Amino acid sequence: MPSVINDNSLPSRSKLAEIDKSQVHERLPRLTPRRKAPPSQNPLPVPETPFLPSPPDHSNIIFHDPTRRILSPHDHELFQASPTFNLILSFVFSISEAGAGKKISAIQKPDVSEVSKHVLSILASIEDTVSQCPPADQAGSRFGNPSFRNFLDSISAQSSSWHSLLGLISRSAISEVSTYLCNSFGNRTRIDYGSGHELNFIIWLLCLNRLSLLPPSSFPALALLVFPQYVKLMRKIQSTYYLEPAGSHGVWGLDDYHFLPFLFGASQLLHHPYIRPLSIHNELILEEEGDEYLYLNMVRETMASKSVKGLKWTQPMLDDISGAKNWEKVEQGMRRMFVREVLGKLPVMQHFLFGSLVPAVEGMNREEEVGVKPEAEGKEGGEVAVEGNEVRHVHRDDAWGDCCGIKIPSTVAAKEEARRKGEEDGFRRIPFD
Repeated sequence: MPSVINDNSLPSRSKLAEIDKSQVHERLPRLTPRRKAPPSQNPLPVPETPFLPSPPDHSNIIFHDPTRRILSPHDHELFQASPTFNLILSFVFSISEAGAGKKISAIQKPDVSEVSKHVLSILASIEDTVSQCPPADQAGSRFGNPSFRNFLDSISAQSSSWHSLLGLISRSAISEVSTYLCNSFGNRTRIDYGSGHELNFIIWLLCLNRLSLLPPSSFPALALLVFPQYVKLMRKIQSTYYLEPAGSHGVWGLDDYHFLPFLFGASQLLHHPYIRPLSIHNELILEEEGDEYLYLNMVRETMASKSVKGLKWTQPMLDDISGAKNWEKVEQGMRRMFVREVLGKLPVMQHFLFGSLVPAVEGMNREEEVGVKPEAEGKEGGEVAVEGNEVRHVHRDDAWGDCCGIKIPSTVAAKEEARRKGEEDGFRRIPFD
């Protein structure tokens, strides 16, 4: 049954005309203009570059072989609050700043110190050693090649003579400093490589800095010559011996092996006139500028090693970062990531080695006190915990693959095996892409 409306309840036209216009205005809902949502703020502050202290008095240094001291979450907390933590940050960020806004070709030979030239010579000798230690036939296996151990043995045998060329005389000093160099190319037992090994190379350079051999004036050469040469050398080692990515997936999606090239590379591209973060999807820019900028070089090499085309499938984090407004945002994000995802991750830093030049602090555990085997003898990856007098392996649920060192063959190995078999070198299509 239709409802009946009482006409007496409705105001007449004459009554409506009598209503003051101001009252009508007050009765209308207030319209507010749409405003853009404020940009999301990263709650994490951008890490600043701490002051780099002067090298210590060499006469007071008692050199000793570096050992692991981060054996528990408490040890890790002590490290993060220590002067050594700030020393590492200062050194890494200072090298990054030394290459800011500069091409690799911007460094001239007269600007390279003699010690930096010797460091480059050492890297060249290590590259020759790779050729002298060919990989063993593994019948098509894509896992780590055992000949990598022969390569490390050869490096260790030559290390003393290399450091003598750098000006080190004391045997104990050579033994301490060379430990970091020998651990810069991967793990002997697991035949893998990750950001912790890359950090060992930086600590090797830091030791030379603490011995007054690499002063701040040499930092541009370290950023633009030495470190790119190290990355190039590591690519040869990775492809020759099929080094497995440590932690199963590299540094959280940036690359299977490396992190610091993205920090140094983002610093290089600060204020570039035409290369933007989104330019990493432009193959022409990668081809033309990849030899001059570490960031572009890493993206180019990463794409070349994958069998699937598209960063959104292979390196989704790099794909997300390409949407940043400018390189300053990228560089700031890389600083945060280095602090949180490298120095701030216990599965990475539990392998870190402390000596006299990069000292531990009071209260941190010692390997011999808690019964932990030295790093060179450790077989199981992942995190250990010290509870009283017991040392046990910790299974982590917050990150797949960071726990037990699950063996994952590298994409570099897959590409090399395909090349050896003469298979067609092309990209696989992704359905619905």
